[in-house]
Amino acid sequence: KGMTDERTPLITNGNTVIYTSNKRLFLAVFAAVLGNFNSGFSLVYASSAIPQLTTIDNPNLRMNTLIASWFGSMFTLGAAAGGISAMVLNDNIGRKLSIMVSAVPSAVGYLLMGSAQAVWMLLLGRFLTGFAGGMTAASIPVYVSEISHPKVRGTLGSCPQITAVFGALALYALGLVLPWRWLAVAGEVPTLIMLILLCFMPDSPRYLIAKGRSDQALKSLEWLRGSGSDYMTEYYQIEESVSLQARITWAELGTPFYYKPILISVVMRFLQQMTGITPILVYLEPIFNMSKVILPGQYDATIVGAVRLVSVLIAASLMDKAGRRILLFTSGFLMFLSMLVLCLYTLYTSCPAHNVNLTAIPSGLIVAQEPGSPLQMASPNLVTLIPLIGTMVIIFGYAMGWGPITWLLMSEILPLGARGVASGLCVGVSWITAFVLTQVFMTVVETYGLFAPFAFFCVISVINLIFTGAAVPETRGRSLEEIENYFRTGRTLSINRR
Repeated sequence: KGMTDERTPLITNGNTVIYTSNKRLFLAVFAAVLGNFNSGFSLVYASSAIPQLTTIDNPNLRMNTLIASWFGSMFTLGAAAGGISAMVLNDNIGRKLSIMVSAVPSAVGYLLMGSAQAVWMLLLGRFLTGFAGGMTAASIPVYVSEISHPKVRGTLGSCPQITAVFGALALYALGLVLPWRWLAVAGEVPTLIMLILLCFMPDSPRYLIAKGRSDQALKSLEWLRGSGSDYMTEYYQIEESVSLQARITWAELGTPFYYKPILISVVMRFLQQMTGITPILVYLEPIFNMSKVILPGQYDATIVGAVRLVSVLIAASLMDKAGRRILLFTSGFLMFLSMLVLCLYTLYTSCPAHNVNLTAIPSGLIVAQEPGSPLQMASPNLVTLIPLIGTMVIIFGYAMGWGPITWLLMSEILPLGARGVASGLCVGVSWITAFVLTQVFMTVVETYGLFAPFAFFCVISVINLIFTGAAVPETRGRSLEEIENYFRTGRTLSINRR
């Protein structure tokens, strides 16, 4: 049954069907993924703020191209630091408390940006909201995966990405009516709601068992599944899995059971960011203004945000039906085609690179077409739809696979004994990559034009397709213990019961 069902049948024994109740599980997931909503809101905050801050009258806050680049990329630098800190927090204070702690830098960061009187306050606020985003990115997928059962884990595993997209769309929509200061104030709301709700939610049963708190783990599992479910069987399976990996040595990290899933997760997070999704989202409105799309950039950004939301909802409905690999292939192919189209479009229509003035983006950049360009002969209105449609396909493709599935697979395939540290490592690698790309994006555009980054992202999409076929396992319908057993034995995704 689907995610909307309150009760999902787990075991049929003769004429008796044992049910698990999903109502409390959904509540716990909702409370946690509010952190992703806030992270998505924070990530694209620069898209609406940069056009206002590059033309603001106050000289203490006015941004040039260099400062705008730092403002756009500072979030990713903070997220890398937050992801690395989660390597320690996840396994020491638990998944739930790690998510709750992220509310502190988030709230302080928004407060700094909302009350900013100088550029340094904006940059520091951006860094702190990024730090919170990195913490939640490393903690929430693990928490959601560990409290879910296989029937709904794929669907619930896509919720962090869905709520991040909701957060981005909320920012784009509010950016149409609110100035940048009030956008920062609005970001405080989901942070506070998340903190309050998580006070009443249980921690991960797997984490509690690993810490020797068996009684609390049993109560947590009963609360999540319902007293009428067969939660005891699940408890014993988790306990058996945990007992097989009580301590990790450096020698064990060199075994396939550990290094294969960690390597797959790290490479996937690296390749996810190398597709260019973060700089595209951060500079979405400026990119549209540079491309001279028919509608103003802020409206185009809102349209793309809505498309992104629809696509992640579609992906969530297919996650436990079509499987992870087929969605990754579909996602990579759509991104390749759309990147190729945008590369050709910007190559034929972009103005000379040395004439690009990014500080003039908010007022709209007139894009000169090269003489004799085939696109010059077409209708201007139809031509300027190409970057909007191409970007919509990029976002659609990304949100169908390489967006949510990389997070889901990370939380599924990482072994429990290394899950906290390895998830932090994955997030750290991901956001460091995003920082570098976001930091150099504007400089590359100024030097070579928009076609250069799109050509690079096109090549990366091909590499993603190859990597999916060669290294990514299919985890649909498998318990976390079965997935761990697959990497332990290398032969099967089924548990050999003793």
